[in-house]
Amino acid sequence: MTLPALTPFEIVLVLLGSFFGGFLNAIAGGGGLVSLPVMISVFPTAPLASLFGTTKAAMVWGTAWAARSYAQRVRLPWRRLAPAVGAAIGGSLLGAWLLTAFPSEWLRKLLPVLLLLVFLYTLASRQLGRDHAPTHPPRWEALWAALIALGLGLYDGFFGPGTGSFFVFLFVRLLGYDFLHASAAAKLLNSATNAAAIVVFACGGFVWWPLVVPMAVVNVAGAGFGTWLALHRGSSFVRRVFLVIVAALILKTGYDAYVAPARQPPEAGKTTEDTEFTEDVVPS
Repeated sequence: MTLPALTPFEIVLVLLGSFFGGFLNAIAGGGGLVSLPVMISVFPTAPLASLFGTTKAAMVWGTAWAARSYAQRVRLPWRRLAPAVGAAIGGSLLGAWLLTAFPSEWLRKLLPVLLLLVFLYTLASRQLGRDHAPTHPPRWEALWAALIALGLGLYDGFFGPGTGSFFVFLFVRLLGYDFLHASAAAKLLNSATNAAAIVVFACGGFVWWPLVVPMAVVNVAGAGFGTWLALHRGSSFVRRVFLVIVAALILKTGYDAYVAPARQPPEAGKTTEDTEFTEDVVPS
């Protein structure tokens, strides 16, 4: 699809959305809360596939940059995470394929409930993720990391919203990471899932490459600032930002799943049950 003409104001708006999306994504995930709504407001009539493909193709660079920056300052068990990278890519490709064969409406309604449980558990467990104390022997840690990556890669390819935040939570809860190490690992694996999804979007012609380049540049700048802030402020800061992002995701996904469809009138000649509503979801 050809990129629509943009005014200077719209270009600035898209670039600001990409910058702040990279900033939030680098700290605790959820950068799509900023970048995708901006894209939808600038391109209200464009296919969502093009908006998703273009946004992911730009944000993957910021996520990868954040992963590199974390790796320079945070010691990660690379040998234990290597199988998880492959599992994340395989899961994302499988999820994208499943999306073409099965509906994801049920998952859209379940998502805000899952996010609410994550939020309440993290809020109640004040010591959760404060100290980095892996709870499994190396082989079991590698296995658990691969299973988490496979499941969330599948989820990211099939649906997508909150993938980065789910990575952080599961690495904290199941592997005993602190929020800083979990965020670092999440960037690595989320880069893998995004890269796999981009292949699917690009093969379908749903990426506006001329727009991806400037968006990627400012996204990397935002990710660099967010990573610097997270590394200097530590795990407690990442935990607070994580809670804010998950709370915003609950409101956004809850609105999309339960409020927006009820407020949208059915098309002429169709009953409410026959009306198909466009899924407005937030990529990780």
